[in-house]
Amino acid sequence: MSTFPSDIEIAQNATLQHIRKIAEKINIQEDDLEYYGKYKAKLPLELQSENPKGKLILVSAMSPTKYGEGKTTMTIGLTDGLNYIGKKAIGVLREPSLGPVFGLKGGAAGGGYAQVVPMEDINLHFTGDFSAIEKANNLLSAVIDNNLQNPKFSLNLDPKSIAWKRVMDMNDRSLRQIIIGVGAKANGTMREDGFNITPASEVMAILCLSKDLEDLKFRLGNIFVGKTFEGKAIFARDLKVVGAMAVLLKDALKPNLVQTLEGNPAILHGGPFASIAQGTNTVIATKMGLSLGDYVVTEAGFGADLGAEKFFHIKCGQSGLKPDAVVLVATLKAIKHHAGMGDYELKVPKVSAIENGFCNLEKHIENIQKFGLNPVVCINAFPEDTAEEYDKLKALCLAKGVTAIVSTAFVDGGKGSAVLAEKVVEEINKNTANYKPLYATTDSIEHKINTIAKEIYGASSVEFSPKSKSQLKMINDLGFNEFQICMAKTPASFSDNEKIIGRPTDFTITVREFEIASGARFIVPLLGDVMRMPGLPAVPNAERIDIDNNGKISGLS
Repeated sequence: MSTFPSDIEIAQNATLQHIRKIAEKINIQEDDLEYYGKYKAKLPLELQSENPKGKLILVSAMSPTKYGEGKTTMTIGLTDGLNYIGKKAIGVLREPSLGPVFGLKGGAAGGGYAQVVPMEDINLHFTGDFSAIEKANNLLSAVIDNNLQNPKFSLNLDPKSIAWKRVMDMNDRSLRQIIIGVGAKANGTMREDGFNITPASEVMAILCLSKDLEDLKFRLGNIFVGKTFEGKAIFARDLKVVGAMAVLLKDALKPNLVQTLEGNPAILHGGPFASIAQGTNTVIATKMGLSLGDYVVTEAGFGADLGAEKFFHIKCGQSGLKPDAVVLVATLKAIKHHAGMGDYELKVPKVSAIENGFCNLEKHIENIQKFGLNPVVCINAFPEDTAEEYDKLKALCLAKGVTAIVSTAFVDGGKGSAVLAEKVVEEINKNTANYKPLYATTDSIEHKINTIAKEIYGASSVEFSPKSKSQLKMINDLGFNEFQICMAKTPASFSDNEKIIGRPTDFTITVREFEIASGARFIVPLLGDVMRMPGLPAVPNAERIDIDNNGKISGLS
């Protein structure tokens, strides 16, 4: 019996089209392309129109499990499926982070026969956007510490108040909390510092939310750094480093054009995590896709309680974008997991487990409906699935007023998502989408947090630690109370405890502390024990990745 090829084997055996051929399909002139080799290109900002006419489709998912629900795979599969049925569709996705690539989750270029390529490049350094964001972030850190070191030019910044952290695009738990400036006086001011992973950088968030270079610079200038000993707020603009940061980001601000395995256009740009940041690709890329195609398929990371909620409140709230349809990805494995079945049971057909675990998907469906959209459920097919289990899940979805459709995009590419594509187009043509946020920016920070915790997560109450209460007062004193909320919590549960699966009720959300992203115009409550710098697993993916003497890479997924 032949073994199904690995993702990297499929990608390496694919015949790619020159990127100018992909550009031609969406009427981009060759002179507009900035080539990064034969299969990647940067796109100029001028390709986005002020009022794009395309239809926006958001792909999200039920609460993720360690088995992987294939949200990116289904996003790419739906893009190919729409093109397969004759629609002009563009996939607009986030760029992968090296943290998961070398850690636990793997890359983010899709899987099977629903991938964006060149897979190795996309999952590794790609076009250098992450590196530019990292450098811009750390330039600000270096200038902050340089200011502390030079009394003649000092802003009198209190080292204990500095809120800005360094970043690195790698999982490294030992950098979460560090002491810098140790040793001789020339080594700088000794103080406590720490690293976040690059996707959690506010510079990443700013890049993803900016509309142009001028807006990028304005937002960079608004980054809150800390306070003087007299209590005056200090921002990045006070350190006169905004221009230099923008120079580092000038190319990173331009979206990247690549292709799917079926030769359909895909724009990849930006890469924040939905568990610890806003979790969606850039506003520029999304508007560009909507300007160039009739349909844009985009995704928001992890489950809909994180990615979709932030997409609706932060990305849509700041950009004026409105989704025309939402797709929720589910797997029978994930449904069974949320029914409490163990690893060894998941491949065993069990209709009753579908009924018991549906509660998790059900809550995500209800949440999307609260925003004024009726989702389509995409069931990512696996070989061990049974027709009886599909029928049960479809019936349960139908009882919630939602259609569930099986996609075989992993095995069959666009053809395997053709029926899903037809249903999504049908849903859009109904013209019933009526997006509305669940909170107003004028609501208090506490009200916004309570709204998300109770309406989206299903919590009964929210508790604020003494540290978070003190920070909340400072946030209000600084005039940041009208910012949006970017929750940082475990993606594995609706609660802030990853072990509580299914659809928990009567639980309390605990806000441990806050981080401020004033340039991005949101506040980050850290819930439970979530960290913005992940750690590596006991056996990281890095141990499986290698390259041979001919330059062929193995082990990427």
